[in-house]
Amino acid sequence: MSDFTDGEWHRLHPLTPLLRGGVTFVAILGVLLYNVRDILIDIAFGGPGGEGEPLVWLYENGYVGFAALALFVGLVVVIGAYYLSWRMNTFRITEEVVEVRSGILFRRNRRGRLDRIQGINIARPFFARLFAAARLEVNVAGQDANVKLDYLGSSAADELRRDILSLASGTRIAKAEARAEAEVQAELLTDVADQPGHRAAAVSHLIDQRVSELLAPERDPDLAPPESVVSMHLGRLIGSLVLSGFSIFVLAFIGGVFWGVVATGSWVFLVGLLPALIGTGSFYVTRFTKSLRYSIAGTPDGVRIGFGLLSTSNETLPPGRIHSVQVTQPLFWRPAGWWEIKVNRASTSSAKGAAGQANTTILPVGNIDDVRKVLALVLPDLADDGSVERLTRDMTSSGAPDDGFTNSPRRARFYLWFSQRRNGFAMLPGAVVLRQGAVWRQLTIVPEARMQSVAIHQGPVFRMARLASVRLHTVAGPIVPQLGALDSAEAMDLFRAVADAAVLSSSTDTSHRWRSGEATA
Repeated sequence: MSDFTDGEWHRLHPLTPLLRGGVTFVAILGVLLYNVRDILIDIAFGGPGGEGEPLVWLYENGYVGFAALALFVGLVVVIGAYYLSWRMNTFRITEEVVEVRSGILFRRNRRGRLDRIQGINIARPFFARLFAAARLEVNVAGQDANVKLDYLGSSAADELRRDILSLASGTRIAKAEARAEAEVQAELLTDVADQPGHRAAAVSHLIDQRVSELLAPERDPDLAPPESVVSMHLGRLIGSLVLSGFSIFVLAFIGGVFWGVVATGSWVFLVGLLPALIGTGSFYVTRFTKSLRYSIAGTPDGVRIGFGLLSTSNETLPPGRIHSVQVTQPLFWRPAGWWEIKVNRASTSSAKGAAGQANTTILPVGNIDDVRKVLALVLPDLADDGSVERLTRDMTSSGAPDDGFTNSPRRARFYLWFSQRRNGFAMLPGAVVLRQGAVWRQLTIVPEARMQSVAIHQGPVFRMARLASVRLHTVAGPIVPQLGALDSAEAMDLFRAVADAAVLSSSTDTSHRWRSGEATA
């Protein structure tokens, strides 16, 4: 265990003020120096001399000294404020909570219980990576309940994530062994420091460490085996962006603008076209760069998802924190056989996910083999009995009567013109599966232990047709697990089966303490 988990208060990275807001201050100072340089050049070479410039006015009226003094005092105040904010911003990790204190005049205190942790995200903006710093965000169940530590040393952030997950998993910590090991390491470092040439070696080691941290992948190969990682192919990524719903909207918008020009003969419609094209280009570039170096892999403490080219991010989702999974296939992706996977979680992260989407999207685009690997990672219990293989096979089926799903009856075809044969449910060991859509296909998987309640609904129209709808309630998110136009008797059977299974699974679920029987040093 690292020194940060000793229950004592610790400070963040010394460059935290610069990485948070000091960059803006440096930019302002740079603009000021740039203007001063231009004025001096004009004066030296007989130019206009910056007439009308505030700095020229100060010089002509003899206020340069006062301005320099004010600038110096302001600089001292800003640096002092940044220093005080760093000194007053502390955190501690205990065996129960992650706690952060901040604020100079108005003190703020935020706690996150370890047993409520839904994930840990480590973001490395490009500027912070240059200084080997990272931002760690502990996602806690609840609205705006996350605990942020920005910034920490890059290696310290990785160690702290590992330790927090270890504490949250219920692992018994051998503190005496950890303390003894730390003392041994301290003695070794002392012996090395006494050797000649230690300073040169230390500088060389520091440079190598910075380069390694800048170029290191977002996953530990010892924890995430290469065969469990899904790679983001460049051609598939570009194709998914071109065939996305946003692209269709952009083409429709451009077509509408040109139609307006032709129909009215006025070019006023083109006024808003250029800003729209600039925004569209920025959107595509952001989604493209954020999906590069995408990876997803299994670790002893959950699923780790990484992405990003210049600014990188990786997040670990502990076991039992995924409340539902949905696999979807937009219409234009079907010829290529591409799919997207989203999840519902009990928390939200300030960091965007891969492709710049919400962090609930864990696979922006992938083929059926990628879907099989991701489902096996996020739902390991289903992978053990072969259910994942069966689900990925049934996703592309046309809805045969013997495919293991209870589908809507033929009389529901009046309400489901194209998808009646693909609108159904299946009960698997530990999960409920809902299949929908013939044009836009989707498959929703809800672990029984994560369900909060189940509801059945039958309006007057469905009542006459002996049909009903069923909805499974989980935490709020992009996925709404519900299925309509079921036979009313079969819907009632599903209602009872799901209610009983949810109670039984929740009473035996231990995923919130996924490594409670282990011990670590």
